[in-house]
Amino acid sequence: MSYDAKHIRNVAILGHQGSGKTSLVESMAFVAKMIPEKGEVEKKNTLSDYSATEQRRGSSTQVSVVPIEYNGHKINVLDIPGNDDFISEVIGVTGVIKGAVLVIDASVGVQVGTLKHWKQLRKKGVPTFIYINKMDKEEVDFEALLEDIREKFGKSVISFCYPLGHDKNFDGFANAVDLKAHIYNGKECVEAEIYPDKRAKVLELHNTITEEVAKVNDELLEKFFNGEEFSQEEVRNALKTSVISSELTPVIVGSSLKNIGVQTLLNMMIDYLPNPSDLKPLEAHDENGKEVVRPTSDDEPFSAYVFKTLVDPYSGAINLFKVCSGVLHSGDSVYFNGNVQKISALSIMCGGKVIPVEELRAGDIGALTRLEGIKVGDSLSSSKAITIYKPVKYPTAVTFKALITDKNTEGKLLPALQKIQLEDPCVEVKRNNETKQLLLGGVSDSHIDFILDKLKNIYKVTVETEPMKVVYRESIKGTAEGDGRYVKQTGGSGFYGVVKMRFEPAEESEFAEEIFGGSVPKNYIPAVEKGFFEALGKGLLAGFPVIGVKGVLVDGKYHPVDSNEQAFKMAAILAFKDAYMKCRPIILEPILRLKVNVESKYTGNVLSDLNTRRARVQNIEEKDFGNQEIEVLIPESEVIDYASQLKSLTQASGFFNREFEGYEEVPESLKERVIRDNRIE
Repeated sequence: MSYDAKHIRNVAILGHQGSGKTSLVESMAFVAKMIPEKGEVEKKNTLSDYSATEQRRGSSTQVSVVPIEYNGHKINVLDIPGNDDFISEVIGVTGVIKGAVLVIDASVGVQVGTLKHWKQLRKKGVPTFIYINKMDKEEVDFEALLEDIREKFGKSVISFCYPLGHDKNFDGFANAVDLKAHIYNGKECVEAEIYPDKRAKVLELHNTITEEVAKVNDELLEKFFNGEEFSQEEVRNALKTSVISSELTPVIVGSSLKNIGVQTLLNMMIDYLPNPSDLKPLEAHDENGKEVVRPTSDDEPFSAYVFKTLVDPYSGAINLFKVCSGVLHSGDSVYFNGNVQKISALSIMCGGKVIPVEELRAGDIGALTRLEGIKVGDSLSSSKAITIYKPVKYPTAVTFKALITDKNTEGKLLPALQKIQLEDPCVEVKRNNETKQLLLGGVSDSHIDFILDKLKNIYKVTVETEPMKVVYRESIKGTAEGDGRYVKQTGGSGFYGVVKMRFEPAEESEFAEEIFGGSVPKNYIPAVEKGFFEALGKGLLAGFPVIGVKGVLVDGKYHPVDSNEQAFKMAAILAFKDAYMKCRPIILEPILRLKVNVESKYTGNVLSDLNTRRARVQNIEEKDFGNQEIEVLIPESEVIDYASQLKSLTQASGFFNREFEGYEEVPESLKERVIRDNRIE
């Protein structure tokens, strides 16, 4: 069916790995009568963990969309991996949805991944429910767990449910909004009376919720103080307002294994989460950079944003997109990246199944195949009203490994890596021509290991790795002159070029001449310059490229017959070599600017570790949620293993971004070791 925006909800399911997200999606589909029987992760037959990689690992590795039709609404459920290695999935999806369920394992509580996902949702302003899963596990203390959640997430967290029973006798829950109990009878949840011994606690929660409802507007507040009852519609509308503004974060309890709390969760998604048309108009620009806004309405020109690319090794790329405005029909032509192409295959995804559809309306999520040249972050629109949305910004790769390949391997490797990069914007592949290494970058060592595993199992390419080599430079600290004489006269056309050059430190390498009297004819000076810059390609200390040198041609000689450009080019190279060791040459190392984000309690340990890595602190800034951002300048050689070390120091909660800053002199105490270990022959 085709749904309008008012009857669509786009909801992400997030949480720490193993909290039961995929099982919850399976339970939602079952309760909505979408599937006759639930799949299980262990049996490798769930809707959302459909890829061979996920089934082999037993956990999600990429976002999957499961559209659920329920009570006249379409809920596009997006199951997101809980593993940190797949942060691009979280960032991509939270940029386009306005509803989320954060799943917490009741037997474990708030974990590192839970906190990271919560912070991402707050950063993006996504209205969120908390679903406490696995309430039927032993020794679950709901009161202590709720208090811990409120302490870590803030006072906006309010339980809309109260569990009935405990441990393996967890029977269900009481809904504190409508004061109805939902009891598991061994087969399904049925409405029942609230247990007498729990009624006082449920009423206490109900009163707390009523007080929150009253805060929404003056009219409700007056009603509250006058002791008047709120109608169900008033309560629903007020709660929706509070949830959308993130002033309330409802907590639901349940067990996806027994489908407890799932129907309530589905109903709450419809009642309290925003439909796409509730959202403020989206900001974009046209092809000339002029600002445009697009309300999420069928009546607007068509526009959409691509938030995920899935690549099948055999059938090609599938691009997931959200319709931001207008209606897209199969057969329509769309504009993107300066191209106009016809949509020959318009679909929706249900797990791994591609389902053809005739149209998709504003607010819905669809899939495109057989569309060339499209990638994550691209905008689609009508060519008559070009609309370009600002692409989501992804973290840069922070750790690299060099891939050991031969010509046969590389022919299969590079196309496979290109496909993996389409799927994951956090993957970086680059070739360093100086070290002759092909580098694979990711957000962690385990992220790179996952990519290598995927290359082996999906693309049938096995590669070994070695540490990344740091790219050093050479420069000079002193000034000296050198003579270059390239003379070969053995009969016939010969070579004759003689130059005297001065070499001195400079901000950037440059060439100049101070020739008087024509000792070197003007037409040969460009050859001298060419020779100078060629000589900079390899220093005499360790063979590194040389930077920051000014070469000045001050004198020379020529022969009217045997002089030529080649002779003067070679003379300049010889002059450079003659003067170089007299110019007090030095080794330069690359310096990175790191921005390290850590919880405040880890700041001391992180700073101590950075100090041992020769880092220079530039700034420490307080961030949201009790985090601090430590900005440092640090040699790249000290960062090669930093991703794993930071993970260890912060119990996997810290992260960092890096960018190249410049080059600085290697300390004298390290100079000989750098030359010995990194010499370029």
